[in-house]
Amino acid sequence: MTTTQSPPLWRPLAALTALVTAAHVLVLQASPDNLGLKLTPDTAGNKAFATRRIEAPPEAVVGAARPEKPAVAAQTLQKAVAKPKIQPNQPLAQDNRLSPAIDSIAEPVTTAVAESPVASVSADVSATLAPPAANPASQPVSTVAAASTATTARAELPNPTLVTAVNLPASARLQYKMTGTSRGLTYYANAELNWSNSGSQYEAAMKVSAMFVGARSMSSVGRITPSGLAPTRFADKSRSELAVHFDADKGKITFSANTPDAPWMEGAQDRVSVFMQLAGMLAASPTAASGPGGPPGLGGFPAGSSITVYTLGPREADTWTFVVEAEERLQLPYGELDTLKLSRKPRREYDQKVEIWYAPSLGYLPVRNRITQQNGDFIDQVLSDLGKP
Repeated sequence: MTTTQSPPLWRPLAALTALVTAAHVLVLQASPDNLGLKLTPDTAGNKAFATRRIEAPPEAVVGAARPEKPAVAAQTLQKAVAKPKIQPNQPLAQDNRLSPAIDSIAEPVTTAVAESPVASVSADVSATLAPPAANPASQPVSTVAAASTATTARAELPNPTLVTAVNLPASARLQYKMTGTSRGLTYYANAELNWSNSGSQYEAAMKVSAMFVGARSMSSVGRITPSGLAPTRFADKSRSELAVHFDADKGKITFSANTPDAPWMEGAQDRVSVFMQLAGMLAASPTAASGPGGPPGLGGFPAGSSITVYTLGPREADTWTFVVEAEERLQLPYGELDTLKLSRKPRREYDQKVEIWYAPSLGYLPVRNRITQQNGDFIDQVLSDLGKP
């Protein structure tokens, strides 16, 4: 019996192992790109691991301040936004806004309502005989030392006209009719000036009122001296009141509006008293009449002469200079009157022109006042009645 021996089992296993190994080697050598193992030129010759040491950050020093660059950048951006560049010779924005047609007794209310025609009239009818206040930004300033007050920067002191004599009008109550235009709208109002002259003391109060828009007033009280009126208190009232106090003993003038004090000087007036002071100066030494039964002459202030008065408003001091013009006959609601005209010409770009007519036959009481704005808007105040206060 012949026995057939089977081949050993390790031989096929060894052959299979060799075949698999050869296949893997072939794949690795032929297709390294497909496996993401291709070496770059920089690393082809250097197959060793490259390691680096990462240092831990140093401990923060207690109390050390870190720079806050983002905050600085934010501040810089904010400044850039808040401060736009102004081209050369370009006026500031606020200089482009025209003031109301006439000077108001109280400062204009800058609200959205003020843009309506009715609100504009409300501001305009608060006009008085007072011209507009000076723009503080355009006024030269100098440092003035008061005897008992700290030195502060104030408006440059004027050189007022010397008052040698006054002849103030007797007590009277003057009523006026007012006509004005504002933004193409014509409006009408009434005004009243109450003037009281006791010989040693005086009171003057101007009130302006119009239907639907309310009323505003100014008042002045003080002493009567050989040089004329010496105000002690001036008040400006609409919805609230602003007051100015004249303290001759301390050499200063104070404002309730919390603006810097102004220096007191002899002859200082306020926005009401100044017009009665002018009347007294004009009437002090009239010359002969122009003819039998004619009006009194111009006194010590002939045509072309000027009168300068240091004048206080509710918030500031200013210098008002009036030029004496020719005599003029007016037809007024009160009647026909011979008058003497004074005018205050604009000194700055947005100042208003102010014209005042005094009646010598009525003791130089102011019988007409006209204020004209640069854009043509105006208010005209004319005497309609005269009586006792």
